[in-house]
Amino acid sequence: MNTIRKRAKDHLPTVLLTLLSIVQALALELLWSHLRAANHVFELSWLAVISWAQIAASFLGIVLIWVVYVSNVVRFRWVPTTSDSVYPFLIGLLEFMLIETLGPDDMGLWFICMASIFGLMTWVAHTTMRRARLDGENEAFFGALEPAELRDFYPAIGIVSALVSGGAYLLTSGDRGVFAMSALLATNCLLAWQFYRVALFWNRSVSEETSA
Repeated sequence: MNTIRKRAKDHLPTVLLTLLSIVQALALELLWSHLRAANHVFELSWLAVISWAQIAASFLGIVLIWVVYVSNVVRFRWVPTTSDSVYPFLIGLLEFMLIETLGPDDMGLWFICMASIFGLMTWVAHTTMRRARLDGENEAFFGALEPAELRDFYPAIGIVSALVSGGAYLLTSGDRGVFAMSALLATNCLLAWQFYRVALFWNRSVSEETSA
């Protein structure tokens, strides 16, 4: 194997996770700063309930991004490209925008930012899997797994469309009532479901590698 190619594959997990951990730490610090400055979240009110649901979804989203990245670099080996170093910065920028739009005044923009993060992470995960499939070291996982087709992305497309549509409605209507709360609860459930899917893929990888 090409020496540089092997070196790049060997060092990718450390470099990628170090870079992402810095971005995630900054995002969590920004989220904590927002929480300390938002006095209304500690009041007994409907606005506080909505705000906590929004904060919870933001926190879950940040942690989910880390879990997806960690599970991919631990399970697979692939030859990195320049985009692997760029994606964490794009994700971090969207995370910062997500946190900056926390609160009832910019809730519509918050949903659009969440949709952008979900769409970007879907793309990152897909490109990672596609490159990992080309590497023979990952045959234990991809040997019995068919390549993804367009229909496999219908759920992700539907989720992004729903988040964008919900954000657009909130921007135009200014709704802060039942619809906003329902959309936030649905977003939290979606993120919890994504955690479950990541756990399933992890268990499948471990079991196949163990049996190989």
